Amino acid sequence: MTPSPARRPAGHGARAYWLEHALLTADGPVRSGVLAETGPDGRVTALTEDTPAPPPGAEPLRGLTLPGLANAHSHAFHRALRGVVQAGRGTFWTWREVMYQVAGRLDPDSYLALARAVYAEMALAGITAVGEFHYLHHAPGGVRYDDPNAMGEALIEAAAQAGIRITLLDTAYLSSGFGEPPTAPQLRFSDGDAGTWAARAALLKDREHARIGAAVHSVRAVPADQLEQVARWAEERGAPLHVHLSEQPAENEACLAAHGRTPARLLADHGVLGPRTTGVHNTHLTDEDIALIGGSGTGTCMCPTTERDLADGIGPAPALQRAGSPLSLGSDSHAVIDLFEEARALELDERLRTRVRGHWSAGALLRAATADGHAALGRPEAGRLEPGAPADWTTVALDTVRTAGPPPARGAETAAFAATAADVRHTVCAGRHVVRDGVHTLVPEPARELASAVADLHTGRA
Repeated sequence: MTPSPARRPAGHGARAYWLEHALLTADGPVRSGVLAETGPDGRVTALTEDTPAPPPGAEPLRGLTLPGLANAHSHAFHRALRGVVQAGRGTFWTWREVMYQVAGRLDPDSYLALARAVYAEMALAGITAVGEFHYLHHAPGGVRYDDPNAMGEALIEAAAQAGIRITLLDTAYLSSGFGEPPTAPQLRFSDGDAGTWAARAALLKDREHARIGAAVHSVRAVPADQLEQVARWAEERGAPLHVHLSEQPAENEACLAAHGRTPARLLADHGVLGPRTTGVHNTHLTDEDIALIGGSGTGTCMCPTTERDLADGIGPAPALQRAGSPLSLGSDSHAVIDLFEEARALELDERLRTRVRGHWSAGALLRAATADGHAALGRPEAGRLEPGAPADWTTVALDTVRTAGPPPARGAETAAFAATAADVRHTVCAGRHVVRDGVHTLVPEPARELASAVADLHTGRA
């Protein structure tokens, strides 16, 4: 059954929250006793520090409050693969075949049901905005729905019902490889050419909780002579543009064989790289690639839990950041939905690779999970607690078995290196209390909804 529509996450009246401890910016000091007032437009109207106790009418949020987390890279339907693709030997390419089977069973109604539950899981994990890398556009066989954006609209509605913001990164996916037409499972993804993709994507509109961006699936999935049209579409709209970049050595080798250039050089030569662009994964790069990405201001979205789950490898994140590439984080295939785990994995994976500790501070890791993630999703105004900013934040309990012990002043280290999604106590989005005391206020039973939606896909009932 399709859940009933929900009000969008804006316009919920003026409210006041008392934050026991707070990071007003992810890399700032911990403040204690902060009164945050919000307006009917879902933005912060005032912050008052040194408020020792909750004033009358203010809702207390006990623990450490920090800006809402940004999940910069999501494929919502991959959540149905959790727990069923981890066993046995294989590679990314064998995993992809199972993913195609799941994708082939979804329709707009079943995708709404699944994504609503997935986005509710994200809210429970402290995520207030998601970047949905969306390429599942059409019906099986490539037949268009009556509404050609029915699947994208289902995702936008799912985010509204789960109470979080979404940047729908409508993805051009036109070929199966260099010079190869889409395979049968990929016909659902393809619009045929970049012009047809652009015309369909242009029908999608921003709204209060949703922004529309674009994506190049990969250099293998968009012919080189059509890359510029996708980039121009995003540039004309001032929209974010994302691309899977050098996730697999096989893609690099095929690109070199087809074009005599690495994927990063090919994207640069066709105008795809730039400060509104984010490369996802950026794993297998040359020194020249790193210079191209960083020098152009192109961002890097690392997805450590997926990259390790798929045996992709560890990307050169420190070198990319030194070169000028802002870092963000995503849960990608949703093997885990936990941005605290993604953040610390960035540091811990690098420790394993180099056998040296201390590549990022806790504040820098949390910044990747907050402000820089929101910027990658076209929301540079988000990711901080200050008047005029969106009233989006999450509160981490400091009294669980994982977080108890360190003083509140070390809250950034506790959040980055000890907390998990299970320690999220509250999530507020657009001033609305979406998660209260660990319970989702809009989706009463997200675990049951996830179980039902996933079971339907695996039994073929969807």
